[in-house]
Amino acid sequence: MSSPLQVIRFLLRNSRRIGISIAGAVVLLAGLAMVVLPGPGLLVIAAGLAILGTEYAWAAAALERTKEAGRKAGRAARSVGRRRR
Repeated sequence: MSSPLQVIRFLLRNSRRIGISIAGAVVLLAGLAMVVLPGPGLLVIAAGLAILGTEYAWAAAALERTKEAGRKAGRAARSVGRRRR
């Protein structure tokens, strides 16, 4: 069993990572909620992944995929706008 002192030492050593994880998760969940609620959902999701990406490789990879999907969507929107003129 862990003593309370060991738990406190663990939390102090890992407080930065814990804080980043909590902040990133809150922002990511807010972005997911904004997908169905009013708000800039995709931008907030990207911000949450950027925060989490500072500590986790999976989040950094997901952010890169999200950025590439955004670039493709932007190119598609521009091409539709050019065709309408």
